[in-house]
Amino acid sequence: MKKLSLLLAILISITACSKKESNLLVKGNVVGLKKGTIYLQKIEDTVLINVDSVIINGDANFVLEDFITSPQIMYLFLDKVDNVEYDERIEFFAEEGEVTINTTLKNFAVDAKVSGSTNQTKLMEYREMMSRFNEKNLELIQNNFEAQRDNNEELLIKTNNEYDRLLSRRYLFTVNFAVNNKDLEIAPYLALSEVFDANIKYLDTIYNSMTPHVQKSKYGKDLKVFLKERRKTEKLEKKVEEQ
Repeated sequence: MKKLSLLLAILISITACSKKESNLLVKGNVVGLKKGTIYLQKIEDTVLINVDSVIINGDANFVLEDFITSPQIMYLFLDKVDNVEYDERIEFFAEEGEVTINTTLKNFAVDAKVSGSTNQTKLMEYREMMSRFNEKNLELIQNNFEAQRDNNEELLIKTNNEYDRLLSRRYLFTVNFAVNNKDLEIAPYLALSEVFDANIKYLDTIYNSMTPHVQKSKYGKDLKVFLKERRKTEKLEKKVEEQ
C-alpha cells in the first residue's frame, strides 16, 4: 500500500510539473452574442487545433488562456448556436501577457479590435499598406481583362509590365518593413508568409538583420529551416540544369 501511495504521488508530481502554466490571457467581448462557443486556436505541426474554449450563455464576455513559447499567429473561432454555419475567424498576433479582442456578432472578423500586442499593431500597419497594393492589383487585373477582350496587344503588354513592377515594389516594401522591425517576431513571419518565394538573398537579408532574440523565436527558427531547404532545393535545380 505504501509503494502504491508513493507511486501515485510521483505520478501526480510528474503531471503537475509537465503542465505549463498559462502565459497568454485573451479576453474580450462579442457585442450581440447570446449563445455560442468561442474557441482559441493555433497551428501546431501544420494542424489547426483548439487550445481553449468558453461557452457563452447570455454574457458575451470571454476569457481564454494558453501557453506559448514565443509570439505567434492565433485565432478566435465562433461557433454560434442557431444551426447556421458560421466559420469566421479572427486572426491575431498573440504575445505573452494579456491581449484584448472586442468585436461584434454581426461582423465578427471585420469589427475586431485587438490591443495588447506590439506585433499585432505592426501587422495591422503592414496590412493597411498592403491594401493599397491590392487595390492597384485589382485595377491591373481589370485592365488586363479588357485588353484581352479587345485584343489590345499594346495595353496587354503595358498592364503586364505594370504588374511586374507592382509585384517588385510589394516584395521590396515587405522586405524593408521586416528589416525595419528586426527586433519583432513579425519580421520572420512576413518572410515566411508574404515573400517566401522571393529571391533568397532578400530572405537572407531579413534573417541576418534580425536580433538574436527574434532568431530564436518560433518564426525565427522556422525561417532558418526554410532557408536551409531553399538552398538545398536551388542547389539541386542548378545541378539538374547543368547536366
